[in-house]
Amino acid sequence: MVLRDKMFFVRLEEVKLLANIKSAEKRILITEKRTAINKARKSEIKTYIKKFDKAIDNGNFDEAKTLLRTIDKKLKRAAHKNVIHMNNASRKVSRLTKKLNSAM
Repeated sequence: MVLRDKMFFVRLEEVKLLANIKSAEKRILITEKRTAINKARKSEIKTYIKKFDKAIDNGNFDEAKTLLRTIDKKLKRAAHKNVIHMNNASRKVSRLTKKLNSAM
């Protein structure tokens, strides 16, 4: 809720108290579950990218290639599930590929 350029954040527990309809309570639970899954997906992708960068820094290009394939798969899956935008996924894969090719 935005009020005079000040943002107020409401905790989910407080929202549950406000929900009077059973379907609204259910949507809150589903939103919590989906948020956790989306955060896990994003975190996993970031971890793989860090491993990829470390492999390139160490000169381990074979490992970097396998990690790039994994990252590509994970990013496409996240884009398909609307966790991130498709263009964002494509841009990340492109930049990582460019980084790998320039390092070799």
